[in-house]
Amino acid sequence: MADEVILTQEGFEKLEADRDYLVSVRRKEVSERLKEAISYGDLSENAEYDAAKNEQAELEDRIAKLEQMIRNAKIISDDDVSGDVVNVGLTVKIRDVDTDEIEEYAIVGSTEADPFAEPARISSDSEVGRSLIGKKVGDKVEVAVPDGLLHYVVEDIAR
Repeated sequence: MADEVILTQEGFEKLEADRDYLVSVRRKEVSERLKEAISYGDLSENAEYDAAKNEQAELEDRIAKLEQMIRNAKIISDDDVSGDVVNVGLTVKIRDVDTDEIEEYAIVGSTEADPFAEPARISSDSEVGRSLIGKKVGDKVEVAVPDGLLHYVVEDIAR
């Protein structure tokens, strides 16, 4: 069986929307490019045809991957997580013990990770995410990263 893909409801809906766009819009666009390239004749030396065929293959591969992710999705709902321990689908505020800075992260499945979002969306599979899962407010967390050890205290957990 394929690997389970952990998603929030929002992440699942985004995957479905991406797939729907690729199937209903991009597929038609690529098909039109392919028809146009075929109309140029002599496919053996037709760069436009080769490019359109490659684009079509990449598009179909992306659609297949999205459909597999959707089939294997495990959606984390509010009922699945209690707000008293860090888990996927929750937001956590942590204090860096060394710098006394507060950081806020939304814990998500690996496909939804976006470190530039506000708050940063970190994967439950990342070093920090994995270390925070299951912790409660007040718990101390030590995270091994390539630069050394990070020391955090869980300050708050929210939905």
